[in-house]
Amino acid sequence: MSGSCGNQQTHPVPYVPFNMTIDLNLPGYFSLAGVGGWAYVNGGSRGIIVYRRSIDEFIAFDRHSPADVNATCPSPLFPDADNFLILKDTCNNASFSLYDGSPISGSQYGLVQYATTFNGNNLVNIYN
Repeated sequence: MSGSCGNQQTHPVPYVPFNMTIDLNLPGYFSLAGVGGWAYVNGGSRGIIVYRRSIDEFIAFDRHSPADVNATCPSPLFPDADNFLILKDTCNNASFSLYDGSPISGSQYGLVQYATTFNGNNLVNIYN
């Protein structure tokens, strides 16, 4: 039986160290002011998407699709125009939940998740 560390090592998306604090007062992150908002952050393997799941909970995922291991698709994952809670990989017809990173179709792996902490005011730290 393998532990969570073993599972992380077998995930097809490469591990990229990341640690960044974002300020929700900055214009680039205004969309995170309300529950259900999301924003892109530079970093990770192909960028990171941050989603505000509740008043005090943020979740962050790498935009590198596990269905596109070699990152051959020209664009990373992005929210579906009809349902922004679904992240789409248009090259591989894979989709993932923005709410929890789980695969919906086209992939046996979910999204790489980053840890987040919120100071209760305006700072969100995203790290792995």
